[in-house]
Amino acid sequence: MDLLVSPASAEEAKYALSADIIDVKKPSEGSLGANFPWVIAAIKDMTDKPVSAAIGDYAFLPGGASQGAFGAACAGADYVKVGLMFDGDEKALEFIQAVTRAVKWKFPEKTVVIATYADYGRVDSISPFDMAPIAAKAGADVAMIDTAIKDGKSLFDHLNEAELTEFTSKNRALGLRTALAGSLKFDDLPVLKRINPEIIGVRGMVCGGDRSNAIREELVQKAIAMVR
Repeated sequence: MDLLVSPASAEEAKYALSADIIDVKKPSEGSLGANFPWVIAAIKDMTDKPVSAAIGDYAFLPGGASQGAFGAACAGADYVKVGLMFDGDEKALEFIQAVTRAVKWKFPEKTVVIATYADYGRVDSISPFDMAPIAAKAGADVAMIDTAIKDGKSLFDHLNEAELTEFTSKNRALGLRTALAGSLKFDDLPVLKRINPEIIGVRGMVCGGDRSNAIREELVQKAIAMVR
């Protein structure tokens, strides 16, 4: 299980370099808010570890998302991550195919992460369980669950261990990796180890509980030790 940590700047990324994957996003612009391409490039220059970049929580705008995905890949992201803030299987297939093609067209070795939300009912978006087989069909690599609304409620306030274990197991059968995130706490790590997704994503946990604070290097080290 790899630990993904999400700094909001190159300066903050210095404190996250012990994580397995360094994720670039802009928390002020949403759950999966996109940061600037020069920030992605600067963080990529700081580490030999994989760098992930969020490109946004998207309405059904496959053209715009494709441009964002290609831009993130060109800036150096090894993982390109997008959130689906809309519903509908046919729309999801068209959108994921477009984003996947935008990345794989020039960078077939790079990883496409499709995220949906544990609180999908609150934002009228597609269910993670409906998204995953569509993502597999479209050629994406990772199916992710996050939380859309950052109001203190975590992944486990919306989905339980059994549901998340089923999601992870079904993804493996589909040839997808699983990433889980969403206001996770240190107390959640033993449960996450039982679920055993390939990736867990954190920010607030390593900022002392408030994602608007700065990342603390000692908390990243604590999370790594507990994940191992």
